[in-house]
Amino acid sequence: MDLKKLLVINGPNLNMLGKREPHIYGERTYQDLCEFIEDYCREKDIYVEIFQSNHEGDIVDVIQKAYGRFQGIILNPAAYTHSSIAILDALQAVGLPTVEVHLSDILQREDFRQISYIRDYCLKSVIGLGFDGYIEAIDFLLEYDIENNSI
Repeated sequence: MDLKKLLVINGPNLNMLGKREPHIYGERTYQDLCEFIEDYCREKDIYVEIFQSNHEGDIVDVIQKAYGRFQGIILNPAAYTHSSIAILDALQAVGLPTVEVHLSDILQREDFRQISYIRDYCLKSVIGLGFDGYIEAIDFLLEYDIENNSI
């Protein structure tokens, strides 16, 4: 099965890209990120929906609603990476192939950022590549065989 419908979920404070710690996240805005993802998906003939929330429950709701509607999820849970079992539970419930993305290299940051509750569920983690991390995640899902759960 070809990847045709993709959900991209971004967690808290990503709406502040360009303003929030530009020395870590750069000066491009969240709108720039959305356009970057949408342009790439258009080139690859993938329908994409992009969602951002600062609220854990909203992210859980969107993951649950993805069941039966999308073939894969790209998730940048941001700070919820390190604290949300609810997001992990939602991913496990819907069972969709998921790739974790982080703009910065969280492994080179504070100790608490080393913890990822969702990493064990995700097929792949892409960290520290900025906007290009989303492209790597999309390409990975394009090559992933959804029917046979293999690459």
